[in-house]
Amino acid sequence: MKHLNIREMRNILGKLDSLVEEQQELIITRNKQAIARVLPMHTPKKRPTHAELRLLQQTSAIASADLMRQDRDER
Repeated sequence: MKHLNIREMRNILGKLDSLVEEQQELIITRNKQAIARVLPMHTPKKRPTHAELRLLQQTSAIASADLMRQDRDER
């Protein structure tokens, strides 16, 4: 975490992205009072595709038709 006053922030505005990446948090101050906090953006989690979800599913050794027939016979 790094504290910067407004004048310092204006001077390094072109390098702000690399500074945020390096420090992970910047506190902007005016008259030694914190007025803003700059944090890096978190990238959203990648949503799995349908094929990836299907691969995660456990497969059953019994066919679904046999399970349905067994369920009907039990009733």
